[in-house]
Amino acid sequence: MTQRTSTTTQDQHAPTFAGRAAGFTSILIAAGDAWDAPTPCAGWSVRDVVAHVIDTQRDSLADRGLDAGAVADLTLPAAAWEVHREHVVAVLGHDGVAEREYEGYFGPTTIGATMTDFYGWDLVVHGSDVARATGQQWSISDEEAQVLHAAADGWGEALYSEGICAAPVEVAPSASATDRLLARLGRDPHWQPT
Repeated sequence: MTQRTSTTTQDQHAPTFAGRAAGFTSILIAAGDAWDAPTPCAGWSVRDVVAHVIDTQRDSLADRGLDAGAVADLTLPAAAWEVHREHVVAVLGHDGVAEREYEGYFGPTTIGATMTDFYGWDLVVHGSDVARATGQQWSISDEEAQVLHAAADGWGEALYSEGICAAPVEVAPSASATDRLLARLGRDPHWQPT
């Protein structure tokens, strides 16, 4: 799934995805070995979140006729993610791949737009899930929050489809940009592991 209008330009897609993927890597490295810790995604452990991120990206690449890379061995999720991340960044770096057009959920789009504005977006959001599950501080800038809100705007009610986001959570008008984003995506900004 991706939106009709990308929040990034064609030449920004691969670097933006790579930057978001690097951020996710940093969070996984700092997670230590807390792979079975519960996350704000009900019923999902940290390991489950990493598996989801890898599997959905592999599926997207395969659906576009691209090499999806090896099936992840999630015995060591951070290592599995790193192998996968390197593969995806390399695939997006091949001439013409990021610019390749196809008919997406919301109409014509490109592989680069999908990887940035949906799967890269997913990395930021699930990065917050992993960080909070493992006791890490997590926040984003107001500017990044605006970018992520703009991407979510493009999906309309599809944002709350089965398997995407839960219904929004109410927060105070004075809530930070980070907390407002999490709440919009169905996450309690004050969630903590039990």
